[in-house]
Amino acid sequence: MEIIIPDKAYFRIGEVSKILNVEPYVIRYWETEFRTVKPVRTRSAQRLYRKKDVQELLTIRNLLYTQRFTIDGAKKQLYKMRGNGELENENYEKQKLIRIKQELEQIRKMIS
Repeated sequence: MEIIIPDKAYFRIGEVSKILNVEPYVIRYWETEFRTVKPVRTRSAQRLYRKKDVQELLTIRNLLYTQRFTIDGAKKQLYKMRGNGELENENYEKQKLIRIKQELEQIRKMIS
C-alpha cells in the first residue's frame, strides 16, 4: 500500500503519527535513535516535521516493521542506502568552512 504524504511544509506529530500509523511516542523514540530525523521546534516546544523528515520516518518504519530490521540494523541499512553521501557532504562543508576561515584570516592580516 502506497502512503501519500500531503503537500505541506510542516506536520505536527499527531499528523505524522496518522500517516505512519504508529503512536507519537514511537516517533519521539525514533528521533532519539536516528539522527537524520530533526524536527523544528516552535516557541512552545512543539515538534514540526518537514516533508523530508516524514519521508525518512516512512523509510525507518519500513525497515523496522516490514523488513524486520533491529534498530541497529536499520541504522546500518540507512547508512548503506545513503551511500555514505551524507558523510562526504559533511566533510566537503567542513573543508569549505576551513578555506573561508583561512581567507578571512589573510584579509585580517592585510588590513592590520
